[in-house]
This record gives sequence, C-alpha cells and structure tokens, in this order.
Amino acid sequence: MQLRQNEKPAPVESANPAGKQHIKNKVIMLSIGAAFTTILLKFIAFLLTGSVGLLSDAMESLVNLVGASGALLALTIAARPADKTHPYGHNKVEYFSSGLEGGLIMVAAGAITWAATGRLLHPAQLESVGIGLAVSMAATLVNFVVARILLKVGRQEDSIVLEADGKHLMTDVVTSVGVVLGVVLVALTGWLWLDPVVALAVAANIIFEGSKLVKRSLNGLVDLALPEEEVNQIRKIIGSVLTQSENQSLQYHGLRTRKSGSVRFVDLHLLTPGNWTVRQAHEYAENIEAKIKAQFKEVETTIHVEPLDDPRSYGDNWEDRTI
Repeated sequence: MQLRQNEKPAPVESANPAGKQHIKNKVIMLSIGAAFTTILLKFIAFLLTGSVGLLSDAMESLVNLVGASGALLALTIAARPADKTHPYGHNKVEYFSSGLEGGLIMVAAGAITWAATGRLLHPAQLESVGIGLAVSMAATLVNFVVARILLKVGRQEDSIVLEADGKHLMTDVVTSVGVVLGVVLVALTGWLWLDPVVALAVAANIIFEGSKLVKRSLNGLVDLALPEEEVNQIRKIIGSVLTQSENQSLQYHGLRTRKSGSVRFVDLHLLTPGNWTVRQAHEYAENIEAKIKAQFKEVETTIHVEPLDDPRSYGDNWEDRTI
C-alpha cells in the first residue's frame, strides 16, 4: 500500500515560489551585467599593457558571460511546475547549467594556455602598466562584490546554479589578483617570461575549479544520495517519531534520498502492526513527513506502509543487500 502524503503548508521561506524565482533571476541578471562590465574593463587593460596574463583574465570573463546567460536559462526552465511529462519537475536542468559552466571554464583554460605558450616563446615588453592594472583591479572589485552576492543567495536558496556562478566569479577574482601581481613583478624585475608563466598558472587553477563543477553536476545527474550529515538528520527525525509511539515494535527501512536542483527527495518503508487501520499508520507517516519538511526548505517525502508480520515486507529492503 503506497501512501503519498497530503501536501502541507510550506515553510515561510518556500511559501512564495514566484518571489524566490524573482530573487534568483535578479541575482543572475546582476552577474550578466557584471560580466559585460568586466569584459570591457579587462580588454581595455590588455590593450593598454599588452599583457597576455591580462588577456587570459579577459577571456575568462567571456566565459563568465556565457555561463551566467546559461544559468539564467536554466533557472527559468527549472522554475516550471511539474507536468504530465515531467512529474518530478524540471530542477535537474540546474545540473546541466553548472556542468556547462565547468566545461566552459576548462575551454577557456585551453585558450589561455595556447596564448601564454606563444608569449613564452616570444616575449614582449609591457606598456602603460600602471593605468592598465588600475582598470583590471576595478573589474576585479566588481566581480568580488557580485560573487559574494551570488554565493550568499545561492546558499540561502540552495541553488547549485547560483553557487556555481558565484564560485566561478570568486575563482576569477583570485586569478585576477594573481595576474596583477605577476604584471607588477614583470614591471619591477623586467622578467618578461613571468607574464606568460602567471597566465599558465591561471589556466591550471581554473581547470581545477572547472573539474569540480563538472563533478558536482555529474553527481546530481546520477542521483547521488544526500550528504551523510543530512541523511543522519533524517534518521534522527524518523527515530524520534517511532520512539514516541506506544507500540515500540514500529520499524522502518529502505531509506533512500536524492536531490534534484534545490529539491530533496526522501522515501522510506514504514513497518506497522498488521492489525492497524490505515488512519493509524497514516498518522505516523504524516508526523514523519511534517518533521522532515520542518528541517529542510524544499523536500518531497514518500512513505510506503507495510505490515510488520508479513514476510514480504522485508524482501524490498535494499539497504540489506550487498552490491
């Protein structure tokens, strides 16, 4: 007997989906605006100085623009309600967006490596270093502010898209600072080879960051279980409900979890006495679901009720199987 729980009033944070979507879209639009601004500033800095390090920084900002645009599209699709052909919603599209951004980061790293290698073989003198660095640092400050906003809202709304874009921008900030330091050292020492070496270091760093984004996206697409900490929280919630029962024989098994975008999915089997009424079992299932929803912002819970005294109730406990 499958009991799909009645929908309960959502927590205050989730009570206005349209409002949440508006906030996410607004933040992504801010990221797109920042990308346009930093592209302009960083290319100006490159044209002023001729630094391949600053060119690599500008090229990464182009990736920021493409990534942020993809994130806006992903958030728009993910916000669509569940329908007949997508009964679990469209949230997984967020993983495609973050994976795309991770892939684009690594493509940018390849382009940076190509440009830096050419400059390493054919060094060139840098010009107008002072004003070029000032323009570059202005762009870096813009990215830093926007990255902090993206990461904050991403954590609040549990959005992998916003977090991915924020981490990408913060990586850009770190690499920009490294590039600026490299250009300063070139100006002070006259070591022209240092400029392309810094660019190569930037490429290596963003490959590392991009690979982490791709890995996280793939984990989401293959329905990786929730983090162990969250699973333990769910177990404690279930245990607290069962221990409050006058009938101490209540059990559960087959707990499974996954995440799609910002929505968590939890399902389990609740074992109750065979002579209980549907209403009695339903009350405990409702209590478990309510407490889980109180713990997590967005969660869908499915509870399958089975009789304790039926041997067939124990044949579908996948947790006891050795794979």
